[in-house]
Amino acid sequence: MQAERYIAAADLGSSKIALSVAKIEGDDIQIIYYKETPSDGVRYSCVFNPKRAAVPLKAAIKEAEDELNIKILQVVVGLPRYSVRQEIASARMERSDPATCITKEEVATLKSIALDSYPIADESKEEIYGAVAQSFSADEELVCASEHDVVGVTADALEGNFKIFVGAQKPVSNIDIMLNDTGVAPARKLFLPNAVAKAVLTEGEKENGVALVEIGAGVTSLTIYRGKILRHYSSIPFGGRVITTDIKYECGFNEKLAENIKLAFGACLPDKLQSLSDKVIQINDDENGSYEQLPVKYLSEVITCRAREIIEAILFQIQDSGYADKLRNGIVLTGGGANLVNIATLIKEMSGYTVRIGYPRSQTFSAVGCSGVGETSAAATIGMILEAKKDYRLNCIEDIEVPQRQAEAEPAPAVADEPKPETAPATEAPKPERKSPESLFPDELLSEVLTPRKNRQRERTPKEPKEPKAPGKFVTWIRQTSERMGKLAGDTFDNTMGDLFDGMK
Repeated sequence: MQAERYIAAADLGSSKIALSVAKIEGDDIQIIYYKETPSDGVRYSCVFNPKRAAVPLKAAIKEAEDELNIKILQVVVGLPRYSVRQEIASARMERSDPATCITKEEVATLKSIALDSYPIADESKEEIYGAVAQSFSADEELVCASEHDVVGVTADALEGNFKIFVGAQKPVSNIDIMLNDTGVAPARKLFLPNAVAKAVLTEGEKENGVALVEIGAGVTSLTIYRGKILRHYSSIPFGGRVITTDIKYECGFNEKLAENIKLAFGACLPDKLQSLSDKVIQINDDENGSYEQLPVKYLSEVITCRAREIIEAILFQIQDSGYADKLRNGIVLTGGGANLVNIATLIKEMSGYTVRIGYPRSQTFSAVGCSGVGETSAAATIGMILEAKKDYRLNCIEDIEVPQRQAEAEPAPAVADEPKPETAPATEAPKPERKSPESLFPDELLSEVLTPRKNRQRERTPKEPKEPKAPGKFVTWIRQTSERMGKLAGDTFDNTMGDLFDGMK
């Protein structure tokens, strides 16, 4: 059985940093921490100011460490989503032993050859973010086959076609500077479209054709799958933040208030809000005692105008990809912008595709008592954990509970006994002599009656046989008294008292 390990993943978004920590035991994934923190120094999902971006990330990591009592040494991060172009590359290699079957290692080697041979105009400005195999050919018998089909085939040569995704190099170097200031190392840098698709898409959707639309704060990205292969990727430089900006300038609010109003009352298609469109939002100004009113219907009209612009740009990208008529499973919508009310209905009306909201699939992980991990905004971090799980050597966490438990289990060191100062033996204070109250009975008789029974039993020897006791002084005195009283009261009283005391011992 494989030892448990931990993976920490951070989604560096334009408006938030989503940090997740997962415990991995074999194939089981348990999310033990998830929290979102407002980001800084990130624009269009690219880190442009690493010093500012390091401050909220460091605070988020410190909060996770304190809550989980661990030390995070490495973090899995995602590469920028915007300003990424896709190119086509191919590679061919002759096999040394054509009689043997093609292995996965040979496919990986062919992919490395394609990446190394792809010409980059200026390596100081551009960098390859990732590569996805499109098709393979093995001699003339097998052409345009998938990786699953080509593995296990015998052939003299192996040839493959790949899509290479190239992006700017500076944001990647800024990620390294940011993590260095934070005090953690980059565990892996992942191309996010594959990671998000792994979290929200099913294998059937990837096979039949689907468009994954992720609406973030600064970037809206499009990923198209067909035949379980990533066929197209593109992005546009606006998302949920431009909707917040429209509310801010149109209504005269600050950005924080506009964002809160969007999250609480944001909706598309005002004609479909029914009674909600008649509501009015009242915003009180505590500084000058005034208030403003904002009709929900008017707010929805502002949001719908910008949402239509975003959707039209995405539909243009789908048409330009060449897969517009091959999306049997329609569109899957994820990201923070997917939470807008009626956004899926608006896309369906404008495109004609079936649309569903893509939440992280709970079948791939467990998260007991971890709030927020099932929302659309958590899809990126969950996908990064699923992608990084393949590396069995990856462990981002140092458990600091073990040293503490060992320290608690170890006995305390022996301390030499110090001589204690001699003290005089304590003596009990003399108890005051107890005086019996005045009574009709003599003192010698009271002393016998007041003696506790248990003390009287200690005086007896348990080994000796018990003998009937003679009447005590108290009983004898009562008999004598009763006899004297009987002589005075008559025979009846004497007989009664005599019978009563005959049985007394």
